[in-house]
Amino acid sequence: MTGLDIFKLLPKTNCKKCGQATCLAFAMALANAKADVGQCPDMSDAAREALEAASAPQIALVKIGVGPNETQAGNETVLFRHDKCFVNPTSLAVSISDRSENPAGEALKANGLVFDRLGQMHGISLLAVQNHSGDPDVFSETVKAVTGKTSFPLILISGDPPAVEKALEIAGAKKPLVYAATEENYTVMTELARKYNVPLAVKGRDLDHLAGLAEKVSALGHKQLVLDSGARNVRQVLADQTQIRRQALRRFRPFGFPTIAFAVNSQDPLQAIIEAGVYIAKYAGIVVLPSADPEVVLPLITLRLNIFTDPQKPAAVDSRIYEIGSPGNSAPVLITSNFSLTYFCVASDVEASRVPAYVLPVDTDGVSVLTGWAAGKFTPEKITAMLKESGIEDKVTHRRVIIPGGVAVLSGKLQDLSGWEVIVGPVESSGIPAFLKRHWINPNIANTAPAKRMKIDQ
Repeated sequence: MTGLDIFKLLPKTNCKKCGQATCLAFAMALANAKADVGQCPDMSDAAREALEAASAPQIALVKIGVGPNETQAGNETVLFRHDKCFVNPTSLAVSISDRSENPAGEALKANGLVFDRLGQMHGISLLAVQNHSGDPDVFSETVKAVTGKTSFPLILISGDPPAVEKALEIAGAKKPLVYAATEENYTVMTELARKYNVPLAVKGRDLDHLAGLAEKVSALGHKQLVLDSGARNVRQVLADQTQIRRQALRRFRPFGFPTIAFAVNSQDPLQAIIEAGVYIAKYAGIVVLPSADPEVVLPLITLRLNIFTDPQKPAAVDSRIYEIGSPGNSAPVLITSNFSLTYFCVASDVEASRVPAYVLPVDTDGVSVLTGWAAGKFTPEKITAMLKESGIEDKVTHRRVIIPGGVAVLSGKLQDLSGWEVIVGPVESSGIPAFLKRHWINPNIANTAPAKRMKIDQ
């Protein structure tokens, strides 16, 4: 909707309660996504409903699971990430068959598929339990065994409503994704999904059939949907995923839901990785993998990071105290920025020095030291606040802090504001090991001369 379209729905009182000078200004802010509908307290319910519907993401948000392991799909608004950004990274699911000899063991193996990258943990999001046996009792027992060994949300894969119902009696409270409603069973499957308030996958035979089936399920009052065109050939899946995304962004409502794709048809791990990589890139919300082997999962997590990392938002670590080694109350305190690359360079060089230390990355919105200094984000005031609020004063008995050599100009004001003695460290983090070994003076030992000031990482 344009600003004028929005303005026609507003009360036109110019009351300024929304924070804007006029209703027209508020309408223009809404049109440019710089304001929220809820900021206008006097808007009619009908107008609010119309504006919320118009501003809703073209692809609905679907949540699977509960608690900290809840995974989300959808909520996307663009075809290419440089237009804005992709919101929810593709959720990776590992398949477990109810014919498996040890489904609990496979679940435990999947629990270990978590990888540390730049201080952030990444891994799979779901376990997909497949009803290959065709027996509702075997399926439900497998679901029970898997549920008891993992906190990952589940995908219950079965076209048999009685089997799904028995599984939901066990795992329904954890809000699994039910797969799938088809032309033959969609009425019963939708009733089960509504009864347990769980998301439901809709599987078509082609795109036209999928659109009609999604409309039928929506008409039954269930809106938590995930779409599967039914294609399994890589080329056709790619074409279908692209068309679903394009039509969804054009507000074709039957396709306004996240999608699921399967990379489980090939026995060749390399082929499975290639197929899954295609689906992650274009545009699956969930990809089901055939294996919990790290050599299959890790490349896909790396690819997913490259695609879904917001190019407009630098990677950053939390702004808090980091302990390198086992620092005591006389260990050095080093200041840097919270840009991930900067922090990990500093941390690895401190570790290489074998001198236990505390590293305090100041919140610079994820930019480097010099960039933060130039932008007014790495300042004596922010460093002082970090020293006072982080709790570092309770961990060390001295009051000496090392700052990066490239911002030596901050030392005087920082010392006045913080009351800490400021030591200018090396310009490059590679100089930290030598600096700490040669120039860090234990504050518990009487000093006969001040520490030599040298120029820490940018």
